[in-house]
Amino acid sequence: MNLLMAPLSSYILSMLILIIPLLDPNSNNFHHKTKTAVKTAFFISTIPLLLMINETAETVSISWKWFNILSTPISITIQLDHYSIIFIPIALMVTWSIVEYSLWYMHSDIKIQLFFKYLLIFLLAMMLLVSAGNFLMLFIGWEGVGIMSYLLIGWYFTRSNAGAAALQAVLYNRIGDIGFLFALFWLISSFDSIDLNFIFSMNHSTPLLLAFIIAAASKSAQFGLHPWLASAMEGPTPVSALLHSSTMVVAGVFLLIRIHPMIESNQTALTTCLCLGAISTAFAATCALTQNDIKKIIAYSTSSQLGLMVVAIGLNMPHLAFFHICTHAFFKAMLFLCSGSIIHNLNDEQDIRKMGGLQKTLPFTTSCVSVGSLALMGTPYLAGFFSKDAIIEAINTSNVNAWALALTIIATSFTAVYSLRIIYFASMMHPRFSTMVTINENNPTIINPIKRLAFGSVIAGLIINQIIVPTSPTIMTMPHHLKLAALMVSILGFIIAMDLASISWTKYPKKFNLSKSINTSFYPIMLHRLIPSSALNFSLRTSSHLIDTLWLEKIGPKGLAELQLPPITKSQEVQQGLIKVWVSIFVFSTLIGVIIGQLV
Repeated sequence: MNLLMAPLSSYILSMLILIIPLLDPNSNNFHHKTKTAVKTAFFISTIPLLLMINETAETVSISWKWFNILSTPISITIQLDHYSIIFIPIALMVTWSIVEYSLWYMHSDIKIQLFFKYLLIFLLAMMLLVSAGNFLMLFIGWEGVGIMSYLLIGWYFTRSNAGAAALQAVLYNRIGDIGFLFALFWLISSFDSIDLNFIFSMNHSTPLLLAFIIAAASKSAQFGLHPWLASAMEGPTPVSALLHSSTMVVAGVFLLIRIHPMIESNQTALTTCLCLGAISTAFAATCALTQNDIKKIIAYSTSSQLGLMVVAIGLNMPHLAFFHICTHAFFKAMLFLCSGSIIHNLNDEQDIRKMGGLQKTLPFTTSCVSVGSLALMGTPYLAGFFSKDAIIEAINTSNVNAWALALTIIATSFTAVYSLRIIYFASMMHPRFSTMVTINENNPTIINPIKRLAFGSVIAGLIINQIIVPTSPTIMTMPHHLKLAALMVSILGFIIAMDLASISWTKYPKKFNLSKSINTSFYPIMLHRLIPSSALNFSLRTSSHLIDTLWLEKIGPKGLAELQLPPITKSQEVQQGLIKVWVSIFVFSTLIGVIIGQLV
């Protein structure tokens, strides 16, 4: 019993510790209190993780009655299973590193206390989301991370791009929220319950599952609803590192992992996940190839990895998707923090073509960029290898759609290309930045957070590999060519990237500008410009041609004028003073008089 209570006690204690700084938000050292609170919460949250590793997994669920909607009971339910127990310490460790890094990055911002308050509220919402025991609790956490994302992307709200990006994130997420609410109301009306375990025991219709997939696709930036993630890079770099790489964007995939018992036997839902994930991972990887902004390359890389996680869901392997969420959090957060350090040191320069030679001036940062990029590629025995390779092996040995398999393999190869491109343009060759900038990375608040995440990027895969419980039987044997497929395509991508990077180091001739000729940003341009402008122009033409023609020409002033013209012309003819007109009127009036006289 005591062992069962440990996860719950530690969870509640962690939440209370995180809430304590919010009780005095106007304190001058609020940001330091926040860092201490997150650090303490992390160490407390490792207790249930160690117990789970030692004593094997147990699910603890606790529920408080809240209110009723007609016959549907709504409860506050907290469920701590192996997913929450593993993910919460990872989220807290990544947040601790990013919060500490923010002390340096945001030190000159006058509203630093507010920034840390937003980060802390976001973390509480994320913890609620991963530990929710029913769909309403999950939805509260879901909306909490969404609104904090809006506030943090629009942090520099005086820049019009930041305000537009924040609004774009909200509008894309509204589409997913419609799907989530549709599913929530469907469950309430059909089953009179929103409790996860109860709903898993029921039969589910395909539209319900598709609504959940739409919700996940919008939150996790899958193809069709992906442009907001690249735009979200307008926010400060710590926000990109925390929300848009390691925690908030994986909420959609986490939802699919949570509802996996509902979709595991529905072929339509699984195929939708597989194809959506494959298209997303390939398209985002292609987008990353043509970007020059270092943060946008990493953002598209995140979208690509999220696609790979959705592919794992479509393969009926949610434990692999969760494994990749955990390992991805470390190296992707680290890549963002390193990019923030580079950007800050180069006077806010984000274009990789204006960097170069940084391994001499920023040796620690560029070494960590290399480690993170190698982990992202799936280099053997780094964190990304264990999860990414497992997903590629699973898709190779499954009876799946050949297009989905081909797209995933191509995307894996592209990962190596854009990762090496960052290393090559930022770290290698000679400097291309201004000689006037002062570069200094020797600050513990930069070094320590990146160092922690670097250790995670190296060893996290090996550790988590031992504690993830497979939800389905795993294939232990396969031919050599399938086993080595992921590694081979990554090496091939690496070799091609080296060649392309060395060619493109010098300026392209104007006839062949790669980033212009293969520009993949056509999608947002088409969706945000062409469709609205076509719709508005069509509406304008319709209103001016039809409505103006009808009201102005036929019924309005011109119509009245035309109506009055015939009687006016007749009246003019009568008034001309001709003898024949007078005689005709005399004869006509006489005849009428005679007829009336006869009738009377």
